[in-house]
Amino acid sequence: LHIIANSDSDADQKLKLLVRDAILEDSSINFENASNIEDATIVAENSLEHLKSTAERVVNEAGFNYAVSVEIDEVYFDTRVYDTFTLPAGVYEAVCIKIGEAKGKNWWCVMYPTICIPAASGRLTDSVSSSTAKIAENPNRYIIRFKTVEIFEQIKKFFKNIK
Repeated sequence: LHIIANSDSDADQKLKLLVRDAILEDSSINFENASNIEDATIVAENSLEHLKSTAERVVNEAGFNYAVSVEIDEVYFDTRVYDTFTLPAGVYEAVCIKIGEAKGKNWWCVMYPTICIPAASGRLTDSVSSSTAKIAENPNRYIIRFKTVEIFEQIKKFFKNIK
C-alpha cells in the first residue's frame, strides 16, 4: 500500500494518515484469505473502486476537495527499518493511492502478507510464518537481498560513472 499526500503541509500529511487508517481498516479483512501473491493481486484489483471511494469519503469528510486516484503499479521502495524487523529495498507491486497533486511525502507498508497493522503493534507473527518473522525480526543475523535490484543498481552506477 502506497499513499502519497497532496503536499508536505501539516494538514495534507494528517489527511494522508486519515486515509491510511480508513484503508487499513477496510482492507485488513480483504487480504486475510489470500494464499499467495497472485490471490492478493486479484483481491487488490477487485478492490480498487472500493479503495477509491473510501479514500474519497475520508478526503471529503475532512473538508478537502482533492481528487483521488487508485491504481496498481510497480514501485521502488527504499529499505524500511522498523523496531523489530526490516523490509528490504526493492520493486514491489503496490496499490497506489494519490491524493490531489501527490507531491507530498508518502507512506507505505506491506498489505500481503498483511503486516501493516500487526507490524505497527509489534505482532508480526500474526501475519507471517514464524520463520519469515524470525528473518525479518533479526536483521543483523540475516541479509535479505534481491539480486535483480543489485544488478540494476550496479548498471546504474556504471553508466553514471561513464559520464
